[in-house]
Amino acid sequence: MDLPSGTRNLSYPKDMAIVRTRLQWGLVVVAALVLFVIIPFTGSEHILSIMNSAIIIMITVMGLNILTGYTGQISLGQSAFMAVGAYTTAIFAVKYNLPFWITLPSAGLMSGAMGLIFGLPALRIKGFYLAMATLAVQFIVVYIIYIIPELTGGSEGMSVPSPRLGSVSLHSPKTFYYLCTLITVLMTFLSVNLGRTKTGRSFIAIRDNDLAAEVMGVSLFSNRLLAFFICSFYAGVSGGLFAYHVRYVHPDYFTLTNSIWYLGMLIVGGLGSSLGAILGTMFLKGLEELVTIAGPMVTSLLEGTMVETGAASAVVLMFQALVIMLFLVFEPRGLAHRWDLLKSSYRLWPFSYPFT
Repeated sequence: MDLPSGTRNLSYPKDMAIVRTRLQWGLVVVAALVLFVIIPFTGSEHILSIMNSAIIIMITVMGLNILTGYTGQISLGQSAFMAVGAYTTAIFAVKYNLPFWITLPSAGLMSGAMGLIFGLPALRIKGFYLAMATLAVQFIVVYIIYIIPELTGGSEGMSVPSPRLGSVSLHSPKTFYYLCTLITVLMTFLSVNLGRTKTGRSFIAIRDNDLAAEVMGVSLFSNRLLAFFICSFYAGVSGGLFAYHVRYVHPDYFTLTNSIWYLGMLIVGGLGSSLGAILGTMFLKGLEELVTIAGPMVTSLLEGTMVETGAASAVVLMFQALVIMLFLVFEPRGLAHRWDLLKSSYRLWPFSYPFT
């Protein structure tokens, strides 16, 4: 990581630290105040509900970044792994009356185990063929949910109680926001540090050139399976939070379209970066809300025309697809790369730097 001009690290621990300057520590404190004070105390219930939804999706995209961004393995079944976590949480909470601090890790582990099973094809195939293999996960998981209604509720779904912390019920958007934010901060910390470990460097080596990585002693078998496990674990925790957020689970909530949008969020944010997962999720979710608000205006403009029916929902999908296409063409490295360029420009000031 580059430092501002004239700043030097005089020890290895300081050089390896994530937060190294006073300005960075100040930004961390400001971010903590915004997340845990300003947003929950000034935001309405509607805004907090949107934030909860975005934070939950952020965890899923962050897990997908570990598999696709770090290891280079494409997955189109992330929504299915969320379904596994959501139904695990629902079953444990409803049928066994277990608290959320047991159901959430269990949801992650169950999804991780499912990821190990469906990650086995990644040992022999990659690229387009792996994408087709993971696509099967989406349909298999949903099919299993439908054929065991005595356990999952089938087509009727399942109601999920609010999470409780002792005698306190986290049913309001504000209290649930704190739970989601704390878990997301923890998952982000783990994701950022994973890229700095031997395992993370092995993932990146496999992504860049799997043959060269294998020659250098990197185990393709164990590392690819581990990447699938971690990715699915993140999706499972996200699915568990989603179940508590909506207090109801149904197979229609976990579609192939969602899996594709999660990959799109990662593309917009930037592959191979935890910050990219955060930026991409917030950008597309914010765009979705803005377009949803503008949807009725579009419908009124199209009143009396042949395209009036369903115009509002179509506009949301069209804008999101257009944004992803524009990023693929003009900024394929995502928002995280643009942010890195901005940081480099002010860190090297007053020396010239080409902002490209």
